[in-house]
Amino acid sequence: MFINGKENKAFDPYCPANGEFLSTCVEAAKEDVNFTVTPTWKAFKKWKGISPENRSSYLLKIADLLEKNAEKIAMVETMDNGKPIYESSAIDLPLATDHFRYFAGVIRADEDEDVMIDKDTMSIVLKEPIGVLSKSNILFYKKIS
Repeated sequence: MFINGKENKAFDPYCPANGEFLSTCVEAAKEDVNFTVTPTWKAFKKWKGISPENRSSYLLKIADLLEKNAEKIAMVETMDNGKPIYESSAIDLPLATDHFRYFAGVIRADEDEDVMIDKDTMSIVLKEPIGVLSKSNILFYKKIS
């Protein structure tokens, strides 16, 4: 994990069942969250300009990488948590992959909404990226006679 060009502190987890070394991982502490805010906002300025098609493509690439490495990821997840391999390989990894594919599709299908509430009133929902979340502005237009 790199935050603003800085590598975080690493640690070595061991299998709780037999004590074998699993992998080297990085750890994020409470102070790392605060450290990420400024660079995240800088990156967001670029990211929000990326088309929905390209954002979708990035999420699909992540899903592909999860699928390609599913066996290895499931094994590390199982060894790290002591859970059955079935749970990691048949439930966790397919669900994680599916979430990335789902949101890759949602990005491309997401549209603003406009609805006629009655013959004189229209509701318009405009969505705009404001950071890691989206803000919806709901506007009502009433016909003035």
